[in-house]
Amino acid sequence: MSSRVLVLNGPNLRRLGTREPDVYGASTFDDLVALCRETGRRLDLHVEVRQTDDEAEMIRWVHEAADERLPVVINPAAFTHYSYGLRDALAQRTAPLVEVHISNPAAREEFRHTSVVAGVATGTIAGFGMLSYVLALQAVAELIAQDAAKS
Repeated sequence: MSSRVLVLNGPNLRRLGTREPDVYGASTFDDLVALCRETGRRLDLHVEVRQTDDEAEMIRWVHEAADERLPVVINPAAFTHYSYGLRDALAQRTAPLVEVHISNPAAREEFRHTSVVAGVATGTIAGFGMLSYVLALQAVAELIAQDAAKS
């Protein structure tokens, strides 16, 4: 039976393909969803991809993941840099949590250099475009396998 994984995306990510293509590339959000689902199938993961521009909705999804012990891949987008509410929700995680970014925030504007999420994540993958999501899902699959081997 495949493990369920939530791939959560924050503000403006539904606009991929038209939003700053020089930074985020030409792939659309639908392309991202297809990539994550296909990667999940190869890794025996049931991947649910969600996007919201609403901080409260994102926090509800994180609570759902904690309550159901679901691994999470999260691109918090702008929430990365200031949402202590999201950070506190993520700190309640009960399964692997991988922070992911399409671009490399450390190579961008100064305000993007700080992640309030990174300190509560299992790890962070950034700067590899859409491949960042593939790498994050591979990491989640490996962490699930390690946990299963311990049981």
